[in-house]
Amino acid sequence: MRTTLTEENYLKALFHLVDNEGKVTINELSKFLNVKMPSVNNMMKKFAEKKWVVYETYKPLIVTESGRREAALVVRKHRLTEMFLVKKMNFGWENVHEIAEQLEHVHSQIFFDKMDEILDHPKFDPHGEPIPDKDGNIIAQDLQKLSSCEPGETVTFASVTLSDDAFLTYLNDRKLLLNTKVKIVKIESFDKSMTIEIEGKTEILSKKAAEKILVKK
Repeated sequence: MRTTLTEENYLKALFHLVDNEGKVTINELSKFLNVKMPSVNNMMKKFAEKKWVVYETYKPLIVTESGRREAALVVRKHRLTEMFLVKKMNFGWENVHEIAEQLEHVHSQIFFDKMDEILDHPKFDPHGEPIPDKDGNIIAQDLQKLSSCEPGETVTFASVTLSDDAFLTYLNDRKLLLNTKVKIVKIESFDKSMTIEIEGKTEILSKKAAEKILVKK
């Protein structure tokens, strides 16, 4: 049977919340989806019947390999759509999330396979996040938050943890785009705001912004 829109939203939440041990709590899902706990419990019982999670009352859920794959395939559709909108339709990276939220629920596999082919099989979406392949496999990245870097370091902007329109517009205004080299000039001891240098120009980022930017050395 095909997955429903609601099931796919739960799968995507599992993808984003699961820890390194493959676990996530009902409470985490409830807060992430803004859904009441009894509703989450009922859905996870259904997921357990599908063998997507191991469900035990009062214990964290364990996401199975099958559940991880199903979740990754929903995320694949979302991220491929975002990439298509940016690369082939000239949308800004700040304008694609909501459209992808709608198109990710299309069930035609051939539609997304063709999209992948047209894009020449991209490994990352417009926000620097890895795109799962057709089998749900995903590239591991060794990234760290910009806020954890030290003055004097030069790093490369690789990804964001937040695809919010307002945040991406904030980055656009500062010409801070993916693959940009960023030099950390100074970190204020009072509020941890960060002075950075981009292509010879200095900008000041709040601690909140620096925590949502992922970089590689």
